[in-house]
Amino acid sequence: MTDILTQDIQFLPGVGPARRKMLSEELGISTFGDLLQHYPYKYVDRSRLYAISELTGDMPYVQVRGRILSFETFDMGPRKQRVVAHFYDGTAVMDLTWFNGGKYALSAYRPGVTYIVFGRPTVFGGRINVVHPDIEPDDGLDLAAMGMQPYYHTTEKMKKAGMNSRAVERLTKSLIERLRTPLPETLPADMTARLHLMPRDEALRTVHYPRDARTLERARARLKFEELFYVQLNIVRYASDRRRRYRGYVFARVGQNFNHFYHHNLPFELTGAQKRVMRDIRRDTNSGRQMNRLLQGDVGSGKTLVALMAMLLAADNGFQACIMAPTEILAEQHLATIRDFLGGMPLRVELLTGVVKGKRRRGVLDGLASGEVQILVGTHAVIEDTVQFARLGLVVVDEQHRFGVAQRARLWAKSDNPPHILVMTATPIPRTLAMTLYGDLDVSVIDELPPGRKPVATRHVFDSRMAGLYDSIRRQVALGRQAYIVFPLIEESEKSDLKNLEAGYETLREVFPEFALGKVHGRMKPAEKDAEMQRFASGATQILVATTVIEVGVNVPNASVMVILDAQRFGLSQLHQLRGRVGRGADQSYCILVTPYKLSEDTRRRIDIMCDTNDGFRIAEADLKLRGPGDLEGTQQSGMAFDLKIADIARDGQLVQLARDEAQRVIEADPECRSDRYALLWERLRQLRKTDINWGAIS
Repeated sequence: MTDILTQDIQFLPGVGPARRKMLSEELGISTFGDLLQHYPYKYVDRSRLYAISELTGDMPYVQVRGRILSFETFDMGPRKQRVVAHFYDGTAVMDLTWFNGGKYALSAYRPGVTYIVFGRPTVFGGRINVVHPDIEPDDGLDLAAMGMQPYYHTTEKMKKAGMNSRAVERLTKSLIERLRTPLPETLPADMTARLHLMPRDEALRTVHYPRDARTLERARARLKFEELFYVQLNIVRYASDRRRRYRGYVFARVGQNFNHFYHHNLPFELTGAQKRVMRDIRRDTNSGRQMNRLLQGDVGSGKTLVALMAMLLAADNGFQACIMAPTEILAEQHLATIRDFLGGMPLRVELLTGVVKGKRRRGVLDGLASGEVQILVGTHAVIEDTVQFARLGLVVVDEQHRFGVAQRARLWAKSDNPPHILVMTATPIPRTLAMTLYGDLDVSVIDELPPGRKPVATRHVFDSRMAGLYDSIRRQVALGRQAYIVFPLIEESEKSDLKNLEAGYETLREVFPEFALGKVHGRMKPAEKDAEMQRFASGATQILVATTVIEVGVNVPNASVMVILDAQRFGLSQLHQLRGRVGRGADQSYCILVTPYKLSEDTRRRIDIMCDTNDGFRIAEADLKLRGPGDLEGTQQSGMAFDLKIADIARDGQLVQLARDEAQRVIEADPECRSDRYALLWERLRQLRKTDINWGAIS
């Protein structure tokens, strides 16, 4: 039976080479199995008949039985006609309308014959009207057996070629009729029995042609669980394999560097969350196993300080440490922060980015090779072959989703043993998504702000109130503070009504003639952009007009105002990241979200969430539910080695956890993946995986 599912889709009656090409290009359907896993996105109950007299214009799809009384045709220009059939069921008359395909309707349907008509009712000219209805002769049609009709996603190109949802449904029905023996099971019998899961064969048939809503829900639950289970099994297997295979350097000593810093240089008491994370890191690096830990924490929560203390542990045990940032400006910020924290301590900290050249670069490379450089701060330049460490023991990767998996993996070649890995992100990741994307990493969370930090006050202002907003900005800047004003675009777009940064910058110069303004956007040369950012950081510029390039940027504690224009065009996570640019000093900071008055319900909900909370995890959960997982946090680089076709991480959180628990149970029982008891699972996993790269080992 497996063979029939791998058969080329062109050999299914009704497909052929041309349709095969379209199905493959438009929907990724190349085999019988692909078609079977092209699941319906909605269903309509076909078992009930309505009377025309019951119908209203706001009802969903309905079904009526009756006869065509007569046809009318109306000219709509050269070679175009509107065809209308007057349809009567004994209670009232409604119109059936064709703007396209009218000729076919006139030839195919006859007055006086009883038909079943199916479609969405509207009201036109005071009468119920169904446009482009589905019509079938009432020749003993078993309506109860029709149950719930599936609807399939198609594309505009497919619809123009006559391949709409009904066409896909007919192909699926034809395929299911060819599957005369049960499809093989892909989960162990004891698992399906214990979890009360529908058999796979029944689930795959039912999901296309469910008898009722309850049976459909059971079929969907089975198929969702299976998808999520194999994703989790893939991740948990890699994590288990890494823990067994890779020994880690042991940081046994808490020595002079760490202790001197903790007692003399630490500028404030660590938060409870920072202490908790340090205990996690200490335990990992002293365990004899390689640390592979994800550190989550909002902008300004103190992740860099925790990373520095971990690097001091490495130095105390004779190892070098490296922190890699996605941009040169962020790397320079880390360097300045670390040197400031270490003030007076005898540790050599160096920078390696694209701008470090010539004699200075040679000196850094020599210092790394000899072991004299104990802490390196860099960008992608760190992974170049010319960069060799004497004894690399710890790698910290900041905003890790901005690096490709293969780039991060090259760091492993810099050390005899794999170094300990600490990956940091300021983008909070919802738990169900983290479990799927980073399920092979141990997770630590910093969920407290350092002492003295005040939550940013977020306000929503309509763009009709800009004069008052300008006055508020003026008052803040007059107090010696600084402000960001963020535009969503760089230049004018014909299709958009968004404000233009260039024009906006000139307007703002006229509004604030007494202040120095700077401008930053993504099309500037890196050196120009960095110079403008540094001018703002030094206080020479008081108002920075920018696009989202400042989302990850310099630390400016004096900046207390973030104005985001056309905030309705930004996602929740991006708004939260931008807000994180302020609130980094002791002064009360403000984030102003400016929108037009007319907003969609989803947009209003996003804005309300931003105004209600500063909790990045609540915001990330809301964002996931509103937008879906998409490619959030580099999904394509993650442990998800195959696509989800029916499961939804945002909405199936309980199933994600159940799948995780079951995968863990299997790995604990069969850590080497060799037991005959689970041979079915390992064979199925091999079929599903797209790649042999050990994602789990290089996160």
